[in-house]
Amino acid sequence: MTRHHDHHAAPADRTHSHSHGGHEMDWEEMAPLLERGAELHSTLYRDAAHWLASQIPAAAVRRVLDVGSGPGVLTVLLAEVFPYAEVVAVDATPELLDRAADRAARAGIGDRFRAVRAELPGDLGALGTADLIWAGDAVHHIGDQRAMLDGLAGLLRPGGLLALVEGGLPTRHLPRDIGIGRPGLEARIDAVQSDWFSRMRAELPGAKEEVEDWRALLTAAGLADTATRSFLLDLPAPLPEAAREHVTAVFARRRESAEGLLADDDIAALDRLLDPADPQSLARRPDLHLLTARSVHTGRRV
Repeated sequence: MTRHHDHHAAPADRTHSHSHGGHEMDWEEMAPLLERGAELHSTLYRDAAHWLASQIPAAAVRRVLDVGSGPGVLTVLLAEVFPYAEVVAVDATPELLDRAADRAARAGIGDRFRAVRAELPGDLGALGTADLIWAGDAVHHIGDQRAMLDGLAGLLRPGGLLALVEGGLPTRHLPRDIGIGRPGLEARIDAVQSDWFSRMRAELPGAKEEVEDWRALLTAAGLADTATRSFLLDLPAPLPEAAREHVTAVFARRRESAEGLLADDDIAALDRLLDPADPQSLARRPDLHLLTARSVHTGRRV
């Protein structure tokens, strides 16, 4: 298990890493995409981290686990918000942990940074205890989510906080009617991805169905003072070039995964969106934007 897609987002949209449906990722290709995506979402996650700091004083946080850290964008951000803490990037992919270590060194926090390669849930016991555990879109990649939360809660020191990033709103990049094909293309892509998510969950080792009431699950894990808050990312049109390039790369990944799952006219629309010579392409559209929301659920060990 490693880390940021949710029910509504393509695998390439999110900030974490993992293999999908048993297919190993090409990390040389995926790592830059994951890193750019995390950087684009950093304002959202910075707001979330400061919300955590309102629940647990920064001076009380001496060790942070970033579970499913990917390339470490969030790890470094947490180090900034909690300046007295050792921050630990936890991931199963060495290439991504190398990127996280490089980022930490560039940020000047190398002396407070550790990288731990771990396959979860099996390696949970090797992570050690922490005052703050951030699990960003990681728990839904474990077959038995309830047991995973029990394990994470058991790593918290007294007064420590567990923060889960799970769910939110579908990401939107385009208006409902884009002038190509039938209106509602992104909603139909969402439906395909929701089906993919259900299949992915069902194929996980030890998969158990679970109502995704995250605060109730945190309470069942023995945590108190549960809370939920959602954070908005709003990058309006016209997107800056770096964001436009990232969104185009995300749509290219969506096009690959949608083959045989979307209707032919939707595939044709995606092909036009990805053709830089087409006046309606993502490379040229003045209405391209990035709008999403992510939900963070917290519970405290008492």
